[in-house]
Amino acid sequence: MKIVEKIKDPIYQEMELFEKKFTQMMSSKVPLLNRITYFIVKRKGKQIRPMLVFLVAKMIYSNKLGEKSYRGASILELIHTATLVHDDIIDDSNQRRGFFSINALWKNKIAVLVGDYLLSKGLIISVENKDYDLLKIVSDVVREMSEGELLQIEKSRDMDLSEEMYYKIIEKKTAVLLAACCAIGATSVSANEKVISKMYEFGKLLGIAFQIKDDLFDYGKEKIGKPLGIDMREQKVTLPFIYSLSVLSSKDKKWMINTIKNHNKDKDRVLKAISIIKEVGGVDYASNKMEMYKDNAIKILDDFSTSPFKDSLILLANFVTSRDV
Repeated sequence: MKIVEKIKDPIYQEMELFEKKFTQMMSSKVPLLNRITYFIVKRKGKQIRPMLVFLVAKMIYSNKLGEKSYRGASILELIHTATLVHDDIIDDSNQRRGFFSINALWKNKIAVLVGDYLLSKGLIISVENKDYDLLKIVSDVVREMSEGELLQIEKSRDMDLSEEMYYKIIEKKTAVLLAACCAIGATSVSANEKVISKMYEFGKLLGIAFQIKDDLFDYGKEKIGKPLGIDMREQKVTLPFIYSLSVLSSKDKKWMINTIKNHNKDKDRVLKAISIIKEVGGVDYASNKMEMYKDNAIKILDDFSTSPFKDSLILLANFVTSRDV
């Protein structure tokens, strides 16, 4: 059994039902929109976010889940998909999960509108069902993610980003969505505020570890889905890069910043920069930080009884920090 299937096994029925409900939610009376949403549904990812919602909900409440849990998972998947569509426009990316991106197939104008549609669809579902507690969580996420994206653009211009600012950016850009998945899972089964807060923290720590792992792909092997050095070529500041600047000499630090700012299309120079970052311990430092955040996330689960759902959450935490793609 593949690792993702093993994680999903205790919530197999919930995930099957979710897929049916989500497909129905994505349908539209506008033919063009219907064609695009059909394309999106058929090219789904690993569905980590709905898995988190159901695993958390079932760990807290082992009985049959109500419609609110499915709505929560659907809302988050809609928000996540909207952000991916908008991210591809921002990054001018023509590929997503090995296929052409929405903006590559239907151009930016339509892609922006599709992202907006998915975002509004998620918010409307909350309002129509009077899920105001879910709406509050989701609205906060959209605000935080937008702030994170803008903060990254603003702070990355000089490339000399502090580690503290890096964590602030990735918490807003990536971690808050996983935190929301866990909080919504708990909220959907009427957990108390203390439990919801714990689950939010679990998701946040997991999200930070998840993003650091994504950073590390930039220093990996060509065979993975993310091309070697792509973050550097796109002038994105990663944790290994930040660490290397803190230990390099003034001369080497200037060379490194100059490489990412002005010579990021020079493959040989980028590969040399990656080699230097590895040599000074940047990759090892980031790996250790990733493991620390993952371990701190798992510790939070100590407060919950042993169950197949808790085991899958631990397995999921280990998976997102050891995955190859």
